[in-house]
Amino acid sequence: MNSIDAEFVTSAVRRSGYPAGTLPEVAFAGRSNVGKSSVINTVLGRKRLARTSGTPGRTQQINFFLVRQAAHFVDLPGYGFARVPRAVKEQWGPMVEEYLQTRQNLKLVVVMLDIRRDPSAEDRTLIDWLVHYGIPHRFVLTKADKLSKSGGGVRRRELAELLQVPANDLVLFSARTGQGRSELLTAFSDIVPFPRNPGETP
Repeated sequence: MNSIDAEFVTSAVRRSGYPAGTLPEVAFAGRSNVGKSSVINTVLGRKRLARTSGTPGRTQQINFFLVRQAAHFVDLPGYGFARVPRAVKEQWGPMVEEYLQTRQNLKLVVVMLDIRRDPSAEDRTLIDWLVHYGIPHRFVLTKADKLSKSGGGVRRRELAELLQVPANDLVLFSARTGQGRSELLTAFSDIVPFPRNPGETP
């Protein structure tokens, strides 16, 4: 898996800390420990660009990564039952909402769901919020390697029904096997100029 040129830019907790400029941005959102950082690393063919952890709630700021000098990938703090102090949890909602509501160069939000779990109340709140404000979004079902191929197909259809979207709108993804990487590179191609063939040198 060839790597794609990318670098960490900054972390921010408020609007004043966002990177300046008008580069388009793709934001990654989901529950704590759903695999946001792993998805970013896998898509970019990097092992440790975005910090990963088995401890929910490790990402407590909004992290910006410059991709191919053409766009930003944005790793949003997770929500849910993270093992962090209550005061930290309470700042996440306003922090993420401010970003989503004010960032005019935000082009797409990747909503990540664990394929083994039904959408939580927090997941549904995020999705409803994105729909209400007309923010483009794409669903990714993480940890697909935890299920068999047939089991993954069943869960994809079940989740599509719960979300009331076509099953083909849900990308099956595995950071371990790379499943779904090519599909996401294609989905992002209108935002950042990735090579047409993920195997090509970026």
